[in-house]
Amino acid sequence: MSTARDIMTPDVICVRSEESVVDAARKMVERDVGALPVLGPDGRVRGILTDRDIVVRVVAEGRDPDACAVGELIRGELVTVGADDSLALVLELMADRRIRRVPVIDGSELVGIVAQADVARRLPDATVGDLVSYVSRAA
Repeated sequence: MSTARDIMTPDVICVRSEESVVDAARKMVERDVGALPVLGPDGRVRGILTDRDIVVRVVAEGRDPDACAVGELIRGELVTVGADDSLALVLELMADRRIRRVPVIDGSELVGIVAQADVARRLPDATVGDLVSYVSRAA
């Protein structure tokens, strides 16, 4: 059976919780991504910062993105999967929690991320459609 490791994007660019939102936005632009895993001072993943977080919780609130640390934007429970967790478990977790991307860890080390795009590139259309439908449904 396939695992998270089989479909994840490895070598994910991260942002540290103490970096500014401007630094994070620049990394997003440089890598053409809409989300970055956030690492705490201990190097462990603490959350995910999205471009939407920046717009809604910094720009729209009139906050100074140079003075706002990424860690200030991290809220809620972090959901991760193990690198060797089954693909079925990963998809179920993404659907049940309605999340578009999930960090993949090996022990406590971040080794990749599984995003809807990874699922779309590597799995049958029906599976992709089901996942998108579950993740996008109204609460």
